[in-house]
Amino acid sequence: MELKLVHQGKVRDLYAAGEKYLLIVSSDRISAFDFILPTPVPGKGALLNRISSFWFNRTRHIIKNHMVSTDMDEIKRLVAAPAGFDWDYMRGRAMLVHRAKRVDFECVVRGYITGSGWKEYLKQGSVCGIKLPAGLKEAQKLPEPVFTPTTKADKGHDENVTFEVMAAALPPGLAEKIRDTSLVLYDFAAAHSEKAGILLADTKFEFGLLDGELILIDEALTPDSSRFWDAAKYKVGTSPESYDKQYVRNWLEGGGWDKKSTPPGLPAEVVRGTLKKYEEALQKITGAG
Repeated sequence: MELKLVHQGKVRDLYAAGEKYLLIVSSDRISAFDFILPTPVPGKGALLNRISSFWFNRTRHIIKNHMVSTDMDEIKRLVAAPAGFDWDYMRGRAMLVHRAKRVDFECVVRGYITGSGWKEYLKQGSVCGIKLPAGLKEAQKLPEPVFTPTTKADKGHDENVTFEVMAAALPPGLAEKIRDTSLVLYDFAAAHSEKAGILLADTKFEFGLLDGELILIDEALTPDSSRFWDAAKYKVGTSPESYDKQYVRNWLEGGGWDKKSTPPGLPAEVVRGTLKKYEEALQKITGAG
């Protein structure tokens, strides 16, 4: 089973390994506002891989996932590579996974009102069509987490949809199972993270079908797919300090970029600051050094 590059996403490169496996490689690319930024963050990919691996292992009691191994020696035993393949680059940033049939929705769970949800709430009193109590403040914890699916776009912008739209597009009962599983995963991860001093404001999950069984795929609860806040500095009514891409988003918005033209390069201090955020997230969440 020789590896063959089949897709390059905003952050991840995807290699096919026969009909059974895929190799997902987390690059150091960073995206924001649906653009891949011209400046990489060296070491970011390996950090994402370690965080995803941690959560995949920790959540197997809730739902199976696609991870086979992140151990490079084991991966090399299971798959072959074409001549000149850079295994050294792959070390630490590659994950061998089962090939699954992707469910084409991103499954967002929001535990706090922030980001695009806050903007919608200010205008309509709802988030993704779900009516919320009046009088909420920015970054306030919701009475209970809400499930807000989006379309899955490999390029461009994902669009919010109602649960009813998602349910109509999937086989009977599948949307309900995905929603319920997403909420259980969020509750589990939020409880773990809070003990580590991090609030999980929101996150997204992706699911697939393997031999007809629903499994968790893609990445899991990383700073790229989640909004992590420093619990010690959290304050309702403000934009909390985060351990995710918000640091980069804030710099881009502060610089006056129009979010339409080619994005600017990141200065060295923003690259260093971003990597530090990801390193702190890894250390707090997993206890790793």
